[in-house]
Order: sequence, then C-alpha cells, then structure tokens
Amino acid sequence: MPSSYQPPCSITPSIIRLIVEVSESLGRMSVLQAVDNLRLRRINRIRTIQGSLAIEGNTLSEQQITAIFEGKHVIAPAKEIQEARNAIKAYEQFTGLHAENEQDLFLAHRILMTGLIDEAGVYRSGNVGVMKGEQVLHMAPPANRVPKLMADLLAWIASSDQHPLISSSVFHYEFEFIHPFADGNGRMGRLWQTLILSRWNSLLVQLPIESMVHSHQDDYYQAINKSTQLSDAAPFVEFMLSTILQTIESNIQSNSPQVNPQPTPQVNRLLKALAAVKSAMNREELQQALKLKDRKSFRERYLKPALEAELIEMTIPDKPNSPLQRYQLKKS
Repeated sequence: MPSSYQPPCSITPSIIRLIVEVSESLGRMSVLQAVDNLRLRRINRIRTIQGSLAIEGNTLSEQQITAIFEGKHVIAPAKEIQEARNAIKAYEQFTGLHAENEQDLFLAHRILMTGLIDEAGVYRSGNVGVMKGEQVLHMAPPANRVPKLMADLLAWIASSDQHPLISSSVFHYEFEFIHPFADGNGRMGRLWQTLILSRWNSLLVQLPIESMVHSHQDDYYQAINKSTQLSDAAPFVEFMLSTILQTIESNIQSNSPQVNPQPTPQVNRLLKALAAVKSAMNREELQQALKLKDRKSFRERYLKPALEAELIEMTIPDKPNSPLQRYQLKKS
C-alpha cells in the first residue's frame, strides 16, 4: 500500500536538467568501464569513506584508511581508527542492505557506531540539535516523534515512484532533518542515499560521491539549511544532483585518454602566483597570495589538481606532509 506521507519537494527546472545530465554522463561512464576494475573500485571506496568521515571531523588520510583496510598498524587517535574500521565493515555489508527496511537501518548504524556511542543501532532517547560553535543550526524533532517520522519516511521510500535521483536526495534531506540517531546521522544519511542510488544504477556505488561532498562541505550544510528554511527539499536535491554529476564527470575525465588537458582557471591562478615570485612557496604563502581562506577548497581546487597534472612539484616529494613542504613550478 502506497505511503500517504509525501515529503515536500518542488521539481524545479534545474532538477530536471540535472537528472538528464547525470543520466547521460552515466551512459558515457558505462562505456569507459565496460571491464570491471576492482582496484579502481577499492580506491573509490576508500575515498568515499575518507570523505564521509572527514565531514564529521575525522582527520585520517586516504593513505591511513588504506593501511587500516589492509590490516596495517596506523598511528592516529583511537576514535578515528575505530570510525574507519566501522565504515569499512558497513560498506562490506552494503549489498545485503535494503533501503526501506528499518532493521537494516539499525544494523548499518550499529556497525558504523559500535565502540563510539552507547545508543548504537537504536533511535535516540534524547533530544538533539546541530551546532556550529555555540550557534544552534537545527533543532531536531523530539525523540518521542522519531519512530513515527522514520516509519513514514521508510514507507515513503519503499513506495515512491519518483526518479531515484530525486527520491534518494529527498530521503537524505529528510533523514538529516529528523536526525534519528544520537550520533552518526550524517554518515548514515549519505550511506543510505548511495544505497538507494545503487539499486537504480550500480555504477553509482563505485563513485566517491561523499568525497566530492566533502570538497563542498559548506555548500552541503547551506543546502540543508535552505531546504529547512523553505520547508522544501528542492535546494538540497539540486545540490546533491550537482555533486553526483561532478563526481561522474571527474571519473570520466580521469579514465579518458587526454592530450594536453587545459588547466582549470584555479590552477592557472596558482601557476601565475608561483611564476610571479620565481621561487618555492609553502601552503600558507600560496593561500595568502591567492587571497584564499578555506584550506580545504585550496587543496582540492588548486593544489591537488596542479600536482596531479604535474604542473607543480613538491620540494620534499618523499615527505608530502612535512611542515617544511614547499611547492614550485615543475622543472622541465
């Protein structure tokens, strides 16, 4: 029996356009990935886990999570290592989960949060809010309303005839609004959207969408807040579809043969800054020269692409995280 509950979401022209573009991009991606690449899938899974945990403040790098994945010893805070181990286990269980099943939801949360909180695998017993410093960004519904709200949401996703790109994003937003668990709601919401999407197109489970969300973390929270203010999930849906599209296009680009790819405007700015001083610069100096405050944005949009394109190089390449690290134009 179809659910009578319908989460509010306006279907905007941008949403329709993004659905078309995502579908077309997935078609191109399927041609490039005709042969299943297990190594690439593992790399993307690690990127997914690292991105999702980083949004929640975990500082582990992709290299450290890879080491944990391989059972190697890692020197890092015990809580962060536990979070990574839990996330790896949760994704190992991924194919056996059903998005509309409450017991599967509890199972996934229990795996993700074991050893981290007492209320792992059960709905929260107390009231919670989303904070930014001392500012309250969102007060979730009272704990006694959570079971009914989640029952309605799960019934809706089981019977929804909306396009999965829309329904998965709406579920993600509604889940974050309800905030059903004492902790781990962000990583659960992102995991469950990927689960819903994977039932529509299995290629989407191979993509590090959460890593791209991490690159646009501020926009992610702004989209949630805007949807809450408007009582309409559309802004969040638009954000998620745009992020999914960027992830697919990035995957296509990295797997397509390219001849002299053109640097992005951000990379060109970085190259000009280095050329202007004609010497190596550290990260802080580069950000100051480019008048950039956001360290994550600088790393993802400027520094990392320039290094990957081999347009710049590290002065201490064997120690990428050295506090003495500087960057210079690639020597010919």
